[in-house]
Amino acid sequence: MAERAGWAGLRERRMDEPGAREAYQAARLAFELGRSVRELRQRRAWSQAELARAAGMTQSAVAWFEAGGTVPTLPVLERLAEALDADLDVRVIPRSAA
Repeated sequence: MAERAGWAGLRERRMDEPGAREAYQAARLAFELGRSVRELRQRRAWSQAELARAAGMTQSAVAWFEAGGTVPTLPVLERLAEALDADLDVRVIPRSAA
């Protein structure tokens, strides 16, 4: 009987496929951005609909973004930050000292 691969082994094999690491990083970024906006919204005790109105978006767009379903454009991030009375900080940080 063939030995079943564990999750870690399967993940590593999949991550070796072309484009997989880039897709994983994009998904991680989308999730982290969505989580940040959701946390700020919840601190204000706003519903998704209230944030959507303040940012000039639809509630479904806010929900999709908060769930990590999409990475918005910089102008959309700026509108969300403004609606939440927050600053948008976009940086490129070196991974190691060169």
